[in-house]
Amino acid sequence: MNKLFLFFAFLITSFSFSQSVRFDGLIQDEQKNPLEMANIMAINNGTKAMDSYGITNDKGKFQLTLKPNTAYTVKVSYLGMKSKEIAVATKAENMTQNIVLDGTGIELEGVEIVREMPVSIKGDTIVYNADSFKSGTEKKLEDVLKKLPGVEVNADGEIEVEGKKVSKLMVEGKDFFDGDTKLGVKNIPADAIDKVQVLRNYNEVGQLKGLENDQDNVAMNIKLKEGKKNFWFGDVTAGIGVGELDSRYIINPKLFYYSPKYSINLITNFNNIGELPLTAQDYFKFTGGFKNMMKKGGSSFNVSSNDLGISLLRNNRAKEIETKFGATNFAYSVNKAWNISGFGILSTSKTELETKSQTTILDSGDQQKRHENTSQKNNLGLFKLSSTYKPSDKFQFDYDILTKLTKQQEYSDLFREQIVQNVATSENIFTTKKQDPTSINQNLSLYYTKNTKNIFAFEMQHLYQDENPFYNANLQTVPFALSGYITDPTQSRNDYNQNRFVKTNKLDAKLDYYYMVTPKSNFNVTLGNTYSYQNFNSHIFQMLDNGDRNDLTNEENNNDVDYRFNDAFLGFHYKILTGKFTLTPGVSLHSYQMTNGQLGSDYSQSFTKILPDFFALYQIKKSETLTYNFSLTNDFTDINQLAAGYVLSDYSSLFHGNRFLENATSQVHSLRYFKYNMFNFENIFANATYTRKVDAIKTKADFDGINQSSVPYNSNLADETFSGMGAYGRSFLKNYKASVNASLNWSKFNNIQNNDLRTTESFVQSYTARASTNYKNLPNIEFGYNLLINKYSGSTFYTDKPFAKLDYYFLDSFSFVSEYEFYHYYNGDKSVDNEYDFLSASLIYQKKNSKWEYKVSATNLLNTRYLNDDNFTQFSTRVSQYTVQPRYIIFSMKYNL
Repeated sequence: MNKLFLFFAFLITSFSFSQSVRFDGLIQDEQKNPLEMANIMAINNGTKAMDSYGITNDKGKFQLTLKPNTAYTVKVSYLGMKSKEIAVATKAENMTQNIVLDGTGIELEGVEIVREMPVSIKGDTIVYNADSFKSGTEKKLEDVLKKLPGVEVNADGEIEVEGKKVSKLMVEGKDFFDGDTKLGVKNIPADAIDKVQVLRNYNEVGQLKGLENDQDNVAMNIKLKEGKKNFWFGDVTAGIGVGELDSRYIINPKLFYYSPKYSINLITNFNNIGELPLTAQDYFKFTGGFKNMMKKGGSSFNVSSNDLGISLLRNNRAKEIETKFGATNFAYSVNKAWNISGFGILSTSKTELETKSQTTILDSGDQQKRHENTSQKNNLGLFKLSSTYKPSDKFQFDYDILTKLTKQQEYSDLFREQIVQNVATSENIFTTKKQDPTSINQNLSLYYTKNTKNIFAFEMQHLYQDENPFYNANLQTVPFALSGYITDPTQSRNDYNQNRFVKTNKLDAKLDYYYMVTPKSNFNVTLGNTYSYQNFNSHIFQMLDNGDRNDLTNEENNNDVDYRFNDAFLGFHYKILTGKFTLTPGVSLHSYQMTNGQLGSDYSQSFTKILPDFFALYQIKKSETLTYNFSLTNDFTDINQLAAGYVLSDYSSLFHGNRFLENATSQVHSLRYFKYNMFNFENIFANATYTRKVDAIKTKADFDGINQSSVPYNSNLADETFSGMGAYGRSFLKNYKASVNASLNWSKFNNIQNNDLRTTESFVQSYTARASTNYKNLPNIEFGYNLLINKYSGSTFYTDKPFAKLDYYFLDSFSFVSEYEFYHYYNGDKSVDNEYDFLSASLIYQKKNSKWEYKVSATNLLNTRYLNDDNFTQFSTRVSQYTVQPRYIIFSMKYNL
């Protein structure tokens, strides 16, 4: 199969090379100085099409690939200089010609040529002309983005530019579901997109731009075609189909309106074909645009989630998924100074999961085999309201409120086989998990510029979180001998239950003062405070066969804990630009106070600490940088690891906290290299991060077979992690895009297992190579290969994954798209060795200029039943096989508004 991919690539590439000539040279000003980032394109005089385009490098060099024996008009522009057109007639041989621009022109003359360019750069903004990359098969923003040089869309719908994740997606400058890019990537119609603007070094607050280091901040703005502005547009899709045993359906209306005054977006999706517009993973990581305002502070205090480990889907694949989804997003300009925006999202999903797994304890080799059937129901709600008031360039006032409402239920029926010291036992277990967490996050920000030298910024965030997870496990055996638990042999089953109630109030506030020492340097003073108050209550009880409730009232089975944390700090940073270097040394002085109250007494800690940090950027060239970051951070746990009473993590895991835990200290070094060459659309980036954590909060675990009892402690041995990523991508000959990337993640952990110190390591590697074509009138292919290696202590797992995609727009009406993935999953000794593959295909008919579209699509054509994966904890490895939806075929119609 790989040979077939290479054969097709060779044919297409050979065809292109055999019918082209190279036209190159230098673009200079009248003094023969090279002009970097000048735009040049060649218009075919016969077809009036743009056959090639380019942007000069730092030496002013350009290179175009043209057709032989053809007459062209070559257009050249450089902002601030007079544009130029020259006639070029190619022959069979390569050509070289230098071009000199006149400096007496009007800047706007170059703007019109830039608008026609497929790619252009102005300052920190890269602009892609979407139509230059479309072949006709694109249906949504994701399809367009995947064809742009330097842009990737990962499996989670996150946009990555130059290796950095896009944090904000806008349409016509207005937020599109702030805090998530997936909804835009999967829903904005491709035919509405005119330009894609990538905003590098992005800062939402104009007054702070340049004062802080924004190199990792990237935003994206979608410019709409003129016919889509001030008009409602969108589409309505409805489809029915057949599966292996039952019918399938999808109803998917989408509606959009954009004007300078306001915008409205409405997205709905009802289906049972496995399309999840917003998964549970997406929901819990949805930030709503809230940023970590204390990232410069030097302290890390993160409120953890008391979730019950409710099973998450693998790439939206499960045995059965039914979804009902609705979302709306709006933005309104009250006047020139005041803008309000917000969104509301509601999602209901029913999911059936079937999983077979094998867990191996690293030290003893004892095993647990499970065959589990799970039924889930998720009701998720997200609501945000934002206001920005900016009466002048000197003052800005922002307020945001984000509310998350959740109701989750999960019921599992599993058969477990234990193999302990070569003795096998088995039993049926039933579990129930329920939780209805609520969180409200508020943000208030004030920015004031007194004059060109003095700038003030005040930011405050408040988090309220209320969690109430309930857990029930019904077993044949007694995994834990809890005080007060009735083990009467007349009881047919053992019914464990636990209620937990956790409330959090956390307030962050800081005041920043910036003083501009010179136009290239500033001094920053930060005064900040973090205060958190948490309450944790839990209770274990037993349900007897006769329906009576046995409350386990001993202290060890209950928690009633209060925890107060306070961090007051004063920070100093100095930023200076000198030559090609940007340097920002900093230091912060912290005063910490912590008190937890439980078991009738309080335990308090207080201390002060100085934490340094350092940032350095070396601007090698305009689009080539090397960045170094160093930070020393104090890491604090929240209340979950301090509660001394027992908590049921699951039916085989019992946990109790340690009220005497202290903080850990992390030393982090990161190095990042980036290069973007518009001359040949070459994109190179690499980063490496090393973290050494001392006094880390680790786990002391005691195993009885596969049943685990654990307690946290501060380790005197350091944990270490190293992660690295590198990628090389290039677009060439106008119609080709290729890339290779690699990622590495190594970790070393120290824990205590059955009273013995254990050091475990994991080493995860991923390597990917891919290539694709982008023709207007020929079939386009993408093919590639991914190798995933997961090496854990004592075990190594491999996944070979070649993949291919074919899309073809033909006869001005038909679009055919097909995707294929092959998986070979195995371990080092081949005791696990599975192969499976997925094939999907769709054929779309839409007559030119017609509003109606007709589509037949098929998913999982090969009717694959299972997928494999593996994971690693610091005490065990797990190999899983899970059932996916069977083959089904959908017939759908879409009406474009």
